[in-house]
Amino acid sequence: MKYYCIGIKGTGMSTLAQILSDLGNEVSGYDDARGHKFTQDGLEKRGIHIYYDHDHELDKDTIVTYSVAFTLDHPEMKRVKDLGLKIVKYNEVMGHVIDLFKTIGVSGTHGKTSTSSMIRHILEDSIGCNYFIGAGDGYASKDNEYFVVESDEFNRHFTAYRCYNSIITNIEAEHMEIYKDVDDIRDTFEIFANQTKNLVIANGDNEEVRKINYKVPVKFYGFNDNNDVVIKNVELLSDCSKFDLYENNELIGSFSIPLFGKHMIMNATAAIMMCLDIGIELESIKKSLTTFKNAKRRFAIEEVNGCVIVDDYAHHPTEIKVTLEGVRQKYPNKRLALVFIPNTYSRTRDFKDEFIEAFNVADKTYLGEIDCNREDPKDYPGISSKIMLDKVDNGEMISIDTLDKLLSEKDSVICFMGCAASLEHVINKFKELLK
Repeated sequence: MKYYCIGIKGTGMSTLAQILSDLGNEVSGYDDARGHKFTQDGLEKRGIHIYYDHDHELDKDTIVTYSVAFTLDHPEMKRVKDLGLKIVKYNEVMGHVIDLFKTIGVSGTHGKTSTSSMIRHILEDSIGCNYFIGAGDGYASKDNEYFVVESDEFNRHFTAYRCYNSIITNIEAEHMEIYKDVDDIRDTFEIFANQTKNLVIANGDNEEVRKINYKVPVKFYGFNDNNDVVIKNVELLSDCSKFDLYENNELIGSFSIPLFGKHMIMNATAAIMMCLDIGIELESIKKSLTTFKNAKRRFAIEEVNGCVIVDDYAHHPTEIKVTLEGVRQKYPNKRLALVFIPNTYSRTRDFKDEFIEAFNVADKTYLGEIDCNREDPKDYPGISSKIMLDKVDNGEMISIDTLDKLLSEKDSVICFMGCAASLEHVINKFKELLK
């Protein structure tokens, strides 16, 4: 089959395009962004052509799928409609692929990418797997039995997924431009959970996760004693995190992960439980976890001329807070600076106070202006990064033209956070300044 992916450089769409190609389909795509993005590396490796014009030919039997960042009045969307091509929603195409394998769906407001990546790493070290991870990583072979899928609640995408096993890492207010309230979010997770064929593994410490009316088998994990699997004896060290897992008061095993923060221990626990359920040996899981490296833009550390740079996709207040706490764990004696570029007006408006609390974990916060490609600023009058600045303990605005401000932080750990499209360019520009 032939697929044409509009918005092909988006993290999700890029990953889907790679998987469709691996499964033997002819894939190409369109994007507005001509500059290089890390998400196109996998596309180029597979020879998937990216178009930037509206003049190229498309065969009549081509199936078009598109990113939600592209509205129906976008010139390329109008063109494929005028050509009479079949247009299928992104999540529906994903649903068709999911049905081909024993799919492990990893959902949750936070932690999806890290948890999916850990499961992928463990399975690749043992039995092999296909994977769809929203950091631009995708791969599939018809020979593999299992398919690890990061299952996103944005736009209720994952309600089209019917997985073999599922994980819910947590449920929290997010994407309030889509959902009415937290109850609406939880109800949508409930739909996803109850479409699971075999087992749901869920964060039992999270109040909203506990409220779900499960109609399928579920196992809870967490630090609290009322969970099926309980995390104990935690050690947060500067080079790793250690912990024990217990089930029915019996030790499952002791684990060490080269990751930082209690949230990463929770993600690892979900991954361990999932892999044990599908029959991976305990010692194999332990060994794989010690060599795990997180996904792209998840706590990615680089040292440039003595300056430690952390690049992380965190864009929700909770994600920012726990990631900064993880940086504190790894670098307890260093000053911590945060550079954050918000990516939506709605999230900035809805979580202003929570953002401020998260920013104050850092010693200094540098805020860029909102960089959004799916919302019109005219719909959010008065909303900008500046509305958060006054209550930040130590903060100031920054832009691509004033990055030299960061040179005073060259002895600090500088964390660049956000999922804004321009962040990669900002980081690269700062590296040039350091050099």
